[in-house]
Amino acid sequence: MHSESLDIALLFLLAAVIAVPVFRRFGLGAVLGYLAAGVVLGPFGTGVVRDAERVLAASEIGVVMMLFVIGLELSLPRLKVMRKPVFGVGGLQVLACGVALAAIAMLGGLGAKAAWVVGFGLALSSTAVGLQLLAERKALTAPHGRLAFAILLFQDIAAIPLLAVIPLLGVGAAGDAEGGWQAVGIAIAAIAALVFGGRLLLRHVFRIVARSQMPEVFTGAALLIVLGSAWMMQHAGLSAGLGAFIAGVLLADSEFRHELEAQIEPFKGLLLGLFFMAVGMSIDLGRVLAEPAAIAALVAVLMLVKFTLIFVIGRGPGRLDMREAAQLATVLALGGEFAFVVFAEAVRAGLLDLVVRDRLVAAVGVSMALTPVLLIGLAYLLKARPRERAPRDADALPEDGQPQVLIAGFGRFGQIVARVLAMHDTPFIVIEHDVEQLEFSRRFGNTLYYGDPARPDLLRAAGAAQVRVFVVAIDDPAEALRTSRAIRHFYPEARVIAQARDRRVAWELKDLGVEPVREVLHSSLQAGSQVLQALGVAATAADALTARFAEHDARLFEAQHPIRHDQDALLQTVQDARRELEELLRADAGEGVLGQAGPRAAPGTPPSDAPAGDGR
Repeated sequence: MHSESLDIALLFLLAAVIAVPVFRRFGLGAVLGYLAAGVVLGPFGTGVVRDAERVLAASEIGVVMMLFVIGLELSLPRLKVMRKPVFGVGGLQVLACGVALAAIAMLGGLGAKAAWVVGFGLALSSTAVGLQLLAERKALTAPHGRLAFAILLFQDIAAIPLLAVIPLLGVGAAGDAEGGWQAVGIAIAAIAALVFGGRLLLRHVFRIVARSQMPEVFTGAALLIVLGSAWMMQHAGLSAGLGAFIAGVLLADSEFRHELEAQIEPFKGLLLGLFFMAVGMSIDLGRVLAEPAAIAALVAVLMLVKFTLIFVIGRGPGRLDMREAAQLATVLALGGEFAFVVFAEAVRAGLLDLVVRDRLVAAVGVSMALTPVLLIGLAYLLKARPRERAPRDADALPEDGQPQVLIAGFGRFGQIVARVLAMHDTPFIVIEHDVEQLEFSRRFGNTLYYGDPARPDLLRAAGAAQVRVFVVAIDDPAEALRTSRAIRHFYPEARVIAQARDRRVAWELKDLGVEPVREVLHSSLQAGSQVLQALGVAATAADALTARFAEHDARLFEAQHPIRHDQDALLQTVQDARRELEELLRADAGEGVLGQAGPRAAPGTPPSDAPAGDGR
């Protein structure tokens, strides 16, 4: 290996290892860290890397792999369901933004043909930056994340005719018309070949490779499929990422999906980071510093126009609320990496000169760098102004029902209680105050009613006077305590059983005269028994040991209740309880002072020195 290549590779890795943790530490995100590292290393920074275009071309493999992994998360039926947001909302976004930006370009002095190319080139957003920012914030499955993905997918498809039509608009276009339409035909044929050929061959290829029982061969085959699909699309004049995405969708329902994702993920992460650094290297700081007002104006117009139009589209056809629409518009207001290719083709066709292209490329690069910062600012703004829900009246409750149980809240805890009661054919009523949880549960055919279970009029309407047991199954500890307090106040003789997140919440509920059930205690005890059995302990011995621990923990819970506000006394009880538990378990094994006086434990019971946990 050439020493200079090794030096550059080491610098890339060093920059990523330093920049990304620092930027994430200050809440700025990994994308901005990679971009900043690229600016420093690039030809307009320290000049360590002189040829940013070669690095950008090589690093686009990271985007290709990201789209392949995203394709694995989808399937053809799911993609078919997405056709309306992809072609409807996505098509409207590209058309609206393209026309608006083209009109502004014409007002700025560009000719009509050049303006149309610039407008639609800037209408495309960065797939890599947008999806990575959504993934960092775990927002890909949020309403605005799903719609952003649909729009970006359409943009990748829309780039095909845009690149095909540029030669037709250029100087001497009449002679290139036939070649342009031929390119479109080749593109359509390539997509059809990949879809139909992939459905027939891909699974068979991986079945054959899997039989070899050689992980490195499977990794090689995965990379071959990803890069091969990308190469095929690229040579047909399409987006390489589109080819990888199609291959991922074709394999989404296969038995190899999770293995493929695991094999590709490490390569994707490293190469995607390199891509963002390459984008940073492409930002022409010289041009920005030479014409700061012009570049700032370009960036402001680009992002403001796209933000406004995408926000309106998100609110209208996208059916998002204002918060979701604002997040969608912020993620997609930037320019995209496809603009670099579009503007280069426009220069080759004689539609743009080099000065205009450099300004546009600098504006797109700056917009990419600004987007993570704007998204952070929007997140703080939304956090400072919590979501305001429209006031909603409580649902009308059935008048003829005589429920024996009233369940307040219908999360995981409440759902299991309800299912047990349904199996026993015990009449019950569920009241849920969270609108999102209410709508979600109703989609599965559950009967529950909206309202605040702490309101006395709602409790009376629900037949609380005849209810034998109240179950407070609310995840939020403060809300659970408020509801329990209200029920205990209005119905002091009722039996109330409440979900408790941990010991401290359970103690507060106990002060109200409520029976707390610590939500993870019993499942943790069951898991502990299964672990012991997996280690070879007999099932009866494992169950006996966990039962002994449960009895001990219940005594400890009662003993700590009066002194829970005294940290020193609480710590002393924990230490005393640990010694007591160890002695009890040694006695079970026939050891220690207690073991000398009692019968030996059943074979297979291990001596335990496990400390007493907090038994959440």
